[in-house]
Amino acid sequence: MQYFPLFIDTQGLKVLVVGGGDVAARKLELLCRTQATVEVIAASACAEVALLAQTGRIVLHQRPVAEDDIQHCRLVYLATNDEPLNVRLAALARSRGILANVVDNPPNCDFITPSIVDRGRLVVAISTAGAAPVFARDIRARLESWLPPSLAPLFDYIADKRTLVQERLGSVPERRRFWERFFALNGDRFDAATDGHFEDAFGMLHAEGQLLLVDDETAPGLLPIAAMSLLQRLDVIETDQQIEGELAELCRRDASRRPVSGIAALEAELGRGRRILVYGNSALISALKAHFPSARHLRGGAL
Repeated sequence: MQYFPLFIDTQGLKVLVVGGGDVAARKLELLCRTQATVEVIAASACAEVALLAQTGRIVLHQRPVAEDDIQHCRLVYLATNDEPLNVRLAALARSRGILANVVDNPPNCDFITPSIVDRGRLVVAISTAGAAPVFARDIRARLESWLPPSLAPLFDYIADKRTLVQERLGSVPERRRFWERFFALNGDRFDAATDGHFEDAFGMLHAEGQLLLVDDETAPGLLPIAAMSLLQRLDVIETDQQIEGELAELCRRDASRRPVSGIAALEAELGRGRRILVYGNSALISALKAHFPSARHLRGGAL
């Protein structure tokens, strides 16, 4: 992973954009959705950039850029039509501890701007590390059609309710199960039924434990699609060998990892409503299947 994805709080963030043409305008369209303070330095500005300045959303300095301009900001976008100037200013920014993006020039970027699906508090970012932005845009188009606009007010509603849920439910596992039940009832809608689903979810917190079994001979790529949601809800992963590659990516990253604990410990954890994956050799998995007939053995194409 060359580029590590981060979501930066834009409150109080100072961003400098050098350049005022169409390329700069595309970056500004996205930056102006944030809460960042944006300054633009450009010898000339296209109509879109000039309009943003007229509305007061950006501060526009219509003049050539100088080296002293590259300071007192956290991020700088370099989007002039003078590529050697862009590269030189990027190096200067880097020497001053400022992250620089030379638009359409990944080798000279400290960060890149991903393709973004914006649903208010829900933001999905897609990147191909600069290799295939056209493909990233294609994925974005698919997600735009899949994620409904109702998600924006829904997540505003959820943000308003988080403190109430924390007050009513004392433990993190209880809260996680509450929100799972809420989404199972409500889905991605925000309508007159949402309040009722919210209250109903408090009455559905009791959950039986679940034991999932995967043997080390099973190729993760052959697991059924339905297994993905199960693996993302795990509380515990037990194994006596390293889980790597594709299977590790499919599992919930926050799940506890530990060695296989034995029958009695598994029974106790399942009694507490824990969701456990045991990954091991076929002999181990067969023994656990015999003792826990309700366990779900995840295999290629089958649950």
